[in-house]
Amino acid sequence: MTGVVETPVYQRGQLQQQQQDHLAEEVPVALVYNGISHVVMMCTPKDLTAFALGFSLSEGIIAAPSDIYSIEIQPNCQGIELQIELSSRRFSALKARRRAMAGRTGCGVCGVEQLADIFRNVTPLPFSQRFSVAQLDQALPQLRQLQPIGELTGCTHAAGWLSPQGQLLGGCEDIGRHVALDKLLGVRAKQQWQAGALLVSSRASYEMVQKAAMCGVEMLFAVSAATSLAVEIAERCQLTLVGFTKPGRATVFTHPQRIVD
Repeated sequence: MTGVVETPVYQRGQLQQQQQDHLAEEVPVALVYNGISHVVMMCTPKDLTAFALGFSLSEGIIAAPSDIYSIEIQPNCQGIELQIELSSRRFSALKARRRAMAGRTGCGVCGVEQLADIFRNVTPLPFSQRFSVAQLDQALPQLRQLQPIGELTGCTHAAGWLSPQGQLLGGCEDIGRHVALDKLLGVRAKQQWQAGALLVSSRASYEMVQKAAMCGVEMLFAVSAATSLAVEIAERCQLTLVGFTKPGRATVFTHPQRIVD
């Protein structure tokens, strides 16, 4: 299976007997735009074309899938490169953004300039969708179907897309929750899924909310908790954020008007 390797292990109480177990692969993946390396992420090496598309959308590098002309996956001895060919207009904008960030120092989130770089300008979302929390009960067990690597290794997060009727249309897994989300956003763009909601197996941090909002997602359901900054950004961009999503339970943090109880 892609993304899984076998390794010899010794179990407690059986230290004299070697057994085989499974590990999720963790591989450095570089996103290279028009020949210029932009970022390196640690990923599970599957659904990488969807990752390239979803990351480009959620980071505001492109506005639509048509802004990418081609994506090539190029393995090498150090990892994997995703060679992404952008339209000239989008590449010029990316270069301008990189120049604006060049030479800045600090801990990353200290000071007004760094904070301005971290938070994207997200257009407030419309209130065009509704979702019944009762439909979550049938969708939650289906998250495991998205995690064949996780079933073997216990080492992945999942992100799935729910139809307005609560059907799990598809999703992706990865060792990183942000990468799983980017992969799902790429699949969603390819499939042109618009109506519905996002369900993730992890907590909801500010990056998860920001990525979802950048792609026009109006509702984000997280199995675990939400952070204070995630709630603040969700409130600001008019995204409905729901945490502690379990069978029979859900905590709505922002914009409950989309939720049908």
